Amino acid sequence: MSTVFIAFQTNEETRPIIEAIVEDNPHARVNEAPAMVKIDADGRLIVKRSSIEERLGREFDLQELHINLISLSGNIEEDEDQFVLVWKN
Repeated sequence: MSTVFIAFQTNEETRPIIEAIVEDNPHARVNEAPAMVKIDADGRLIVKRSSIEERLGREFDLQELHINLISLSGNIEEDEDQFVLVWKN
């Protein structure tokens, strides 16, 4: 199984996004650097709009992820409710 990842700039805007991803993906590993947070997971990583909205207290468009996104790895499957990184064979 291959590892997928998503990396964000470290700032106040990304803190609730990172918290939501970590809660929804208990198998994920968080790697913090001075200006970046990278979240790795074996096989699959899911980002749920509803989880982010709960933390922000407002509506969230998943396209907002791109503002602070540094890099990602994996095949992307997305719709209005979730953004999924997965490796397909």
